[in-house]
Amino acid sequence: MSTPDFIPRDVRARLKDVRLVPRRAVGAHGFGLHHSRSRGAGLEFAQYRAYEPGDEPRQVDWKLYARSDRFFVREAERDSPITAWLLIDATASMNQGDAARAQWARLDAARALAACTMEVALRQGDLFGLAVLGGHGLTVVPGGTGLRHRDRCLLALRDVRADAAWPVETTLRPLWERITPGSLVLMLGDGFDANATLFAQRLAAARREVLAIRILTAEERDFPFRGGHRFVDVESGEEVLTDAASVRGEFLARFGAARRSHAMQLAANGIRQVEYFLDEALDLPLRRLFAMRGDTELA
Repeated sequence: MSTPDFIPRDVRARLKDVRLVPRRAVGAHGFGLHHSRSRGAGLEFAQYRAYEPGDEPRQVDWKLYARSDRFFVREAERDSPITAWLLIDATASMNQGDAARAQWARLDAARALAACTMEVALRQGDLFGLAVLGGHGLTVVPGGTGLRHRDRCLLALRDVRADAAWPVETTLRPLWERITPGSLVLMLGDGFDANATLFAQRLAAARREVLAIRILTAEERDFPFRGGHRFVDVESGEEVLTDAASVRGEFLARFGAARRSHAMQLAANGIRQVEYFLDEALDLPLRRLFAMRGDTELA
């Protein structure tokens, strides 16, 4: 069975410049890109200490030896991996797309953004897990790393279908138990479900670092409709028939205010959110998100 590839070639090339950098690095073991407080052989210089039997010669600062005639070892902050969880909203509203680009809906973008994040985590040596919420309830691929684990996640993404509503709280309990404190959680969805927002807030309150990418259509941004138009809520089935041009200004104002209010609500709980529109490059929201972390700036 072939593994699906959700990442366009040009986007894959640009991912080489993207790093997942959490605000709170978790002290652990391994070789991820995230600083812990433990000392050892790593990438960032921390201090010198006297040479001890068993230290590797490559750790000795030979220039310092030439000046002092004593052996000193360069200690560095040991790098430690994180566990990145990709949480995908697969409720019915994620089926919405733009008329200008057929067969490309919010869910397709969520799949591709999740795949991009996995590639970055894989390159960094970080663990990553996948959870799909909605559709058939809850689908979880536990945290892991390596090419086989990535392919397992990609196959799970291929089978995702958007329908139904956000799972009830009891259904989410196994996921809550798997996402341990200190994990980095990236939520991918349209941000319209109040229960999804509540779940994000609970994760953040329980010392999980929560980030969010709100996936929106270009039509929601531009409202290009003209003439009589029927708008249908894909989850409730509610319909509104109106003259599009006459309501455009009001819609854009109210929709913009609602998005700003939601972003402020998340920010008050320590959750950083960026928006992604379906006509933008896939790597753009990742760059927006991690360029704002106080680490390396991403163009």
